[in-house]
This record gives sequence, C-alpha cells and structure tokens, in this order.
Amino acid sequence: MAAVKVLVIGSGAREHAIVRALAADHAVDAVLAAPGNPGIDLIARCLPDCGPITDPDAMAELATEVGADLVVVGPEAPLVAGVADAIRAAGIPCFGPSAAAAELEGSKAFAKDVMAAAGVPTAMAHVCSDADQVARALEATGAPYVVKEDGLAAGKGVVVTDDMDEATAHARTCLAKAGGRVVVEEFLDGPEVSLFCITDGSTVLPLAPAQDFKRIGDGDTGPNTGGMGAYSPLPWAPDGLVEDVLERVARPTVAEMQRRGTPFAGILYVGLALTSRGPRVVEFNARFGDPETQVVLARLRTPLGQLLRAAAEGHLEEIPDLQWHDRSAVTVVVAADGYPQAPVTGSPVTGLEDVAALEDVHVLHAGTRAAPEGVLASGGRVLSVVGLGPDLAAARDRAYAGVQLIGLAGGQHRTDIADRAIRGEIRL
Repeated sequence: MAAVKVLVIGSGAREHAIVRALAADHAVDAVLAAPGNPGIDLIARCLPDCGPITDPDAMAELATEVGADLVVVGPEAPLVAGVADAIRAAGIPCFGPSAAAAELEGSKAFAKDVMAAAGVPTAMAHVCSDADQVARALEATGAPYVVKEDGLAAGKGVVVTDDMDEATAHARTCLAKAGGRVVVEEFLDGPEVSLFCITDGSTVLPLAPAQDFKRIGDGDTGPNTGGMGAYSPLPWAPDGLVEDVLERVARPTVAEMQRRGTPFAGILYVGLALTSRGPRVVEFNARFGDPETQVVLARLRTPLGQLLRAAAEGHLEEIPDLQWHDRSAVTVVVAADGYPQAPVTGSPVTGLEDVAALEDVHVLHAGTRAAPEGVLASGGRVLSVVGLGPDLAAARDRAYAGVQLIGLAGGQHRTDIADRAIRGEIRL
C-alpha cells in the first residue's frame, strides 16, 4: 500500500486506539484526528477546531482541505448523520457505513427487521410506541425484563431488571422523547461476546472476539454504562465460534443489506449472548466498540491502515488471513465521579507519565481536555488503561498496576475485569 494520510474522526479512547494502531503502520504517512484529544495529540496531529463531527458537509470539507487519502469515522452519531456518505461523495475513501446502512445501530427496530429477513438468531422482541404496548410486551416476556431505547443512546439506553416498575419507568422515559419507541426483548442467558467484522459490503473478515463489562459496579451491579473494561482473547469460547457467527449472523446480514440496496461497508459489531440454545444476537453496532477496540487492536499484527483502506475501497478479498500477536490484553476504564448518571468534569488527571513508564501498559484518553494546569477530565469515561501480557492474568495485573498510578478525585473503576475468565468460572 502506498503511503497514505489518514483522518480519524472522533475524540474518545476508541479513536485513540485506532490512531495508535495507524501510527504504527509503516504504510501510513500521517495520521490526523478531528477533534482528537490530549493523548492522541502526543502521536498525531489534532484538529480541535474541526467543527461539529456530525455535520456531513463540514467533515467532507475538512477531509478535502487536509488532503486525506482515507477517512475513518469512529463514533456512531456521525455515521447515522451521513458523514461517511458526504466524504465518499467528495471522492475520498471512507471507512464507515452510509447513513442508511448505519440504521442497523441507529434503530433497534430496523435491526430486528433485518435479522428476521436474514434468518439471524436473536431474542424475541416487541417494538412499542405507547405505554399499553409496553405493558403487554413486559407481561409476554416476563422477568428479567429487557427494555431498549430504539435510537442511539451511547450504550446507556438499555435496562435489564427484575423490577417491573423500573422497566416501565425506563420505557416511559424513552417514549417521552420525540418519536420515541422502545424494544422489549426476552432475556438471553449465557455469557456475552463482542465480535467485530470488517466488511466492504461483500467480503467479511472477523477480528478477534472480546468481552466487555457494561455495568458500573463489580459483579455486574449498578446501571449500564458505555463499558467499564474488556479483555481478549476469550479462553472459554467454544471452538468454531467465530466461523459459526460468520455463517449464521455476519454474512447473512451483509447479504441482506446488499439485497436491500443499502450495502454495509465498515465495522459490523455483533454483540452476542452464548445461550443454552446457541449464539443469539443481542445488538448490532455500526462501528468499532468501546472499550473492546482497545484490546482487540492491541493484539492485531496485520497493519490496520491496509485493512481499513481495503474495506473502504471495496477490495477486502485481497487481504490475506489476519495475523495476531500471541498475547492477551485487558483494559480497565477509569471513570469520573458520578458516572454514569451525573459525571463530574474538570478534575485534574495525574500520573499519566508514571503509567507511560510501565512496561506493556499504555493509556488511552477517553474524556479529557488539555488546560494550562494540565490534563482535566471532560467526560464520564476518562481513561482506558491497557495491559498486555503472555496470558490474561499477566495482562490484568499490568492494567491494574497502571490504574493504581492514576490520580482523579472521586474516580471510579471496576476491580474485577477478566477475573472470572482467569479463574475459569465462565461456563456455557
């Protein structure tokens, strides 16, 4: 691949992980980030005055101005807004699905319709637009109740509870929004798996599976978050899992999207539950997941720029089998006081230089900003600390050694990331 200039759109730890992987690709000449963050600024050129990243025209104009050869759209909101469409219309290859294809994440009801047409195994679901429909759906599914906001909710629009009142209250909050709908699903038992599939709309290549931790507290307690940690690989995963998901989920979904005239090119994030009846899709996302990206890309040996450009330009079939480092990765999210309900921002973040001095540990910035007095917290999830090792136990220990060096008033993190996998307690 000829040397290229890559523009990454976004400002979180996912984008930091993508930039980090691209910067290590010898075929990538330069990496820019719009707007980026203080951590990304250490390894790439940030464009903090880029304007709203959900503005398709502004992002296409920016990509043209900087002379980007490839654009990678990180978050879901710009994709649903049509940023990838505008960039491609400007003649620049873009990694990320069209607005029409991104509805796989933008609407859970749409995703269920696609899955039904493609014969993809998933939870039984009821799409509800009023309180009476919700009441009937909750009665039909029974506890535990699963209530999902239909639109984008940054990973926090889902409530899983045994409390009918809590389920009903969440549904009413979602329905109160303009055009509000909810999806009420049957509860899926079994451990969850995240599998990223890169596709150009035809060929589908899987990355390594990971598992994330959605609830705020140890032992999967408390409210859902955008994700508090992740690990890869999964020593407990059954043989043939990835190929099974490709055959039963990813390829049929990509084929169905192509049949509808809205081909899906980018990352198809398949969230799965490995139930007693086999794998079932919990959700689709239309982009790299956060925090799973932080561990998956840390293990990827194949140059990321080559992979993303091939998908964006429609020749993914030319990519040889992906290569992986023989190591494990664990990431632990350091979140702000009050997250996820009311995160406190503006607190100083210290210890970053100390963590950088550790072997096989690195920090990815999620919600930070630079100030004269140093780095400050600017969001709910502030940092992702990634540890690498020959096995999960070593990687976990290194990640937590890094977390212990971080200073953040009121900061919180889970202490049990990857513990059950390490102890061999995950059973199918």
